[in-house]
Amino acid sequence: MSTEESGISGIDTRVIQTETLKKDDLDKVHQLFDLSYRQANHSYLEKSLSKLRHLALATSGETPVGFALADTVKTQIPRLPEPQIVTLAGICCISPNYRRMGLFRKLEGLAASASGILLPVERRVLTCGRMAHPASFRTISRSPAVIPKYGVPLSDWQKEVGLRIAELYGINLDLETMVVIGEGVPIGYPIIEQEVTEEEWLPFEAVNRDRGDSLLGITWSPDAPEGW
Repeated sequence: MSTEESGISGIDTRVIQTETLKKDDLDKVHQLFDLSYRQANHSYLEKSLSKLRHLALATSGETPVGFALADTVKTQIPRLPEPQIVTLAGICCISPNYRRMGLFRKLEGLAASASGILLPVERRVLTCGRMAHPASFRTISRSPAVIPKYGVPLSDWQKEVGLRIAELYGINLDLETMVVIGEGVPIGYPIIEQEVTEEEWLPFEAVNRDRGDSLLGITWSPDAPEGW
């Protein structure tokens, strides 16, 4: 598949089931990870590949230029009578020369939709992602239904939902702060320059990047269930 949207041309994209990922493609993913992070933790990346089922990979000729991990499942969520559609966003790395062109959004969408579970606009969807940097949290944080919100305590229901999402990701979550507790070593430090306000940093106060922490962001679209 080739994409030309948002000024991108000559880029081929394909979606791969992570359980069938071959060494050549895995090497491309590691290459992009190293290009995007200082002290890139490859063990963290391998664990992510084992938890999320779909990888969208973009290449220009033989050169990898971006990848995104994601999954979409239909599962029971605490206090709701029917199973819900849940999207689980994973790590995404874009080559510096291809950033701010819409490739991130393109790849995330491809990986999230690869499960075959339809995401119609009128259906409620729970969207989740682990954020390493406030810039990654920027879009989801604009949602009225987002958690966490700085200075706003989480409800018991929100904590229960957070615990369920932690189970799906296979992570250790601090239910008071929505901080994903790391394994004692950094995930890596993003090699990217983006202006971030002091206010945007506030939800990340408890995130210890040296320990490998991140922030779990959760929101509903197009709206949240009653009582959220």
